[in-house]
Amino acid sequence: MTTTSEFQHTSWRPEEPALSVRQVLTLERVQAGEPEVVAGADGLDRAVRWVHVAEAADVGVMLTGGEMVLTTGVLLAGDEAKQAACIQSLHRAEAAAVVLGLGRAFPTPPEVMRRAAERCGLPLVVLHRPFPFAELTEEVQSRLVRAKFAAVSLSESVRTSLTALITSGAPLQRLLDEVAQHSGCPVVLTNLAHRVLATAGERPAVDDVLRDWERIARQAGGNEGDGWVRAELGGRGERWGRLLLCGYRGDSATGRLLADRAAEALVLHRLLGAASGRTWEEQSAHGLLTDLASGTVPARHLLPRARAAGLPVNRRTFVPLVVPGAEPERLDRVLRTLGLTGLVAELADGATAVLLSLARDQDAEALTGRLAARLRTPELPDAVVAAADPRTCWDDVPAGLREARHVADAVAGAALDRPAVVRLRDVHLRGLIRLLRDDPQVQSFAERELDGLLCGGEGELLDVLRTYLATGRNKSRTAQLHHVSRPALYRRLEAIQARLGIDLDDFEQAASVHIALLAHDAQQG
Repeated sequence: MTTTSEFQHTSWRPEEPALSVRQVLTLERVQAGEPEVVAGADGLDRAVRWVHVAEAADVGVMLTGGEMVLTTGVLLAGDEAKQAACIQSLHRAEAAAVVLGLGRAFPTPPEVMRRAAERCGLPLVVLHRPFPFAELTEEVQSRLVRAKFAAVSLSESVRTSLTALITSGAPLQRLLDEVAQHSGCPVVLTNLAHRVLATAGERPAVDDVLRDWERIARQAGGNEGDGWVRAELGGRGERWGRLLLCGYRGDSATGRLLADRAAEALVLHRLLGAASGRTWEEQSAHGLLTDLASGTVPARHLLPRARAAGLPVNRRTFVPLVVPGAEPERLDRVLRTLGLTGLVAELADGATAVLLSLARDQDAEALTGRLAARLRTPELPDAVVAAADPRTCWDDVPAGLREARHVADAVAGAALDRPAVVRLRDVHLRGLIRLLRDDPQVQSFAERELDGLLCGGEGELLDVLRTYLATGRNKSRTAQLHHVSRPALYRRLEAIQARLGIDLDDFEQAASVHIALLAHDAQQG
């Protein structure tokens, strides 16, 4: 992903908080007037932005849209043309509804107005009992003002909390958790390809969203509705992401305001982290691979998340890999060059994990070898890929990642001339020692066997011993690697034997020291 030095947020302008026509009609004061919807019933969910009392026939010219107009129709009585024109004027002005008080001008609902309202879909409501319009105006206006105040208060609360998190260096996930807490619904962050980068919210609800993500992603670019609120993220006129509130239960204006504030914070977070932090795609892959390898979350629960992240999971072969010292960006480029699909993430110790997803008819071993060959360059001639055996079942992937991590750990500091791809069968004794390195008895054994060299600070002799044992006690090769003559090497080997009190020509004693040295190196590494 290309980062820029300047970002801006592009989304909808939040609407004023509103009540629907249906909600207004359920108010206790309105019910006292015995309201009846005589036309435009399909428009009862229109938003009422304000209430306006008017008797003029051309009241539409004074409206800006979203008003509920209250009238007695006294200036319309006896003139059917004016009645029809009034409805047309209100329709063109995008009024939310018309409430007509019966009695003074119209004892019954006027048929001309009813037909005109039905044709244009404008809700026409009549009140059968006399009703002080001032009471309705006061009730609705006070509710709208309270809603607006609550929305502004929520907006500032969200802005303050998210800004505090950003300035404290909180990760992306912490920001999304805060947004989910305020919205009370699942929150999903995606790139423009609809791949899920991060989620937040109650885990069962999030899993339900991800399980149906393919359908949701197709609708994500369309109109909002049913509590689905989105905000676009971008900079310098270019969009690069999207935030979704999935199933928000509050009113749409508040939901949009909340999404707007969250999007502003996410853009700022990306801007501040662009220089040194991981990209959101890298954070997404890192979180998924870490959760898989740790085993804290069952693999089957992570399957919807992997699918939503764009990883093919149906009828696939999964190849877990760990590449010590490789940069994720470089591995990404190699995967694209080879036409391979997978997740890439940097681990805590500088190694990079890769989870390849291959078609069942692809040769996993050959492709792993090609990947390793591409990584070996004149600058990195000893690059190695630690590979686990391929898995065809998603539930086996966590064990595969742990296996690859163990292999990578075992080859750390190993002898030169390692193969480009190393598997569990290749690490032998070194792998076992790495597994047991934290055992107190193993630590005590290593210190006891190597005491003569460790206490004397004989680092050079320890290096010679390490090379001598790693080369299978090959004196010529050891002398060559240390750039010394054979007589000089013999003197060093004699000094090692004297300090340790052993005979390196004795296989058992040499093996014991070799195991102790492997344990020592594993503990130090």
